[in-house]
Amino acid sequence: MTDDTFIEGPLYEKRKKVYPQSVHGPFRRIKWAILCVTLGTYYLLPFVRWNRGPGLPDQAVLIDFPHRRFYFFFIELWPQEVYYFTGLLIIAAMILFLMNAVAGRLWCGYMCPQTVWTDLFYAVERWVEGDRRERMQGDKRYWTFDHIRKVALKHFLWIMIAWWTGGAWVLYFSDAPTLVKELATFQAPFIAYLWIGILTATTYVFAGHAREQMCIYMCPWPRIQAALTDEWALNVTYRRDRGEPRMSVKKANAARAHGEPSGDCVDCHQCINVCPTGVDIRHGIQLGCIQCGLCIDACDNVMREIGRPQGLIGYDTEINMQRRREGKPPIYRIIRPRTLIYAAAIAIVGSIMLYTLATRATIDVNVLHERNPLFVQLADGGVRNDYTVRILNKGAQRSFALQVSGLPGATIRVAGIEAGPGGKPIIEVGQDQTREVRLSVLVGPGDLPKSSRDVEITITDTTGGGRASTRDHFVPGD
Repeated sequence: MTDDTFIEGPLYEKRKKVYPQSVHGPFRRIKWAILCVTLGTYYLLPFVRWNRGPGLPDQAVLIDFPHRRFYFFFIELWPQEVYYFTGLLIIAAMILFLMNAVAGRLWCGYMCPQTVWTDLFYAVERWVEGDRRERMQGDKRYWTFDHIRKVALKHFLWIMIAWWTGGAWVLYFSDAPTLVKELATFQAPFIAYLWIGILTATTYVFAGHAREQMCIYMCPWPRIQAALTDEWALNVTYRRDRGEPRMSVKKANAARAHGEPSGDCVDCHQCINVCPTGVDIRHGIQLGCIQCGLCIDACDNVMREIGRPQGLIGYDTEINMQRRREGKPPIYRIIRPRTLIYAAAIAIVGSIMLYTLATRATIDVNVLHERNPLFVQLADGGVRNDYTVRILNKGAQRSFALQVSGLPGATIRVAGIEAGPGGKPIIEVGQDQTREVRLSVLVGPGDLPKSSRDVEITITDTTGGGRASTRDHFVPGD
């Protein structure tokens, strides 16, 4: 066999179950705080009330499919304003890129739903079955009554959490207190039960069973962020120049007494034991590392116990790793072209969205010219064009005067509506509603233009004076 012989190994590695150990420290506390805030918001937000006036839903956050509205506290979005969601997606992507440029996989380690729910499921598992050692021993004597009882309780609690996760999701699409009552009395629509079942199953499987497999194999973000990061990004790093060579505390003391090199790493494996994906951070940045910082807490605790400086594992950059090898002091550049570009994109898109939201009109009008026929020849030689006019009223009930300009000598009629002062039809539109009317524009033979002409169709609020207009064309005939 030659040196360049390629030995092909297995394409699939059997999963090794991970038993994360509990740990205490600042990064663990940050993760607990984020978990409480995010899950508390998710579960309780549907029950928050917001007064929008009579006739409108009072749920603070509501996706109202039957009426095609999205409510978010004082903001109300219509289907025509879907571009706001496009802007939010752009901002979310830029924030994700900015996080990666500043400190690697911050999203994965602290805010990703998979991370948050898995953390909660791990907490339940520890509470029921005990910490790492107890869980490992329990799995070895699997068929004892005590172990079966604990496993059954654990899975019951997992299913309850998953069930409430699915239940909370459907509450965003209907009035929450009403839907809860309907669900409890089995009077809710079948689609609600279906989605609760789907989300219960996916949450239970992903957070309770798939766990780190989601991060390593199923999620595309680790592959994407690897292409976006650079040498200035902060990442959870094992400082090899300080930690190697590894040896026990006793051997290290003896080596130092004889003037021999010894590192601060005592090979205690605590950094591996607390990792939710089972990664050994001492091997460098890896696909499975979500950079949650728990290994930092574990290592700092060990360093504190043996009286050595903390920070053997910490957030650091590739640049600083190289500089330490060269005996140079560390430098940090959070503000650099990459982060400035991302921040500028967030600011620009956010400013545009805020401006359009602050200046958007509460009325709008759309017009569709009748295509069959394009025009109607009248008995006196004149021509009539018909249009479908849709008026959008995003406020209280009000009246709108309709007029057509750009076509001298034209008269207008709206089916079923009498003309008001000045010959302008007055159209009533209810609160937060749209109304379609059929508009006819008639031009006598003496006023007919020689060719197709653009006309402006305008609606004016008769009380507030607000206006909205749109343009279409008038066809004079063959």
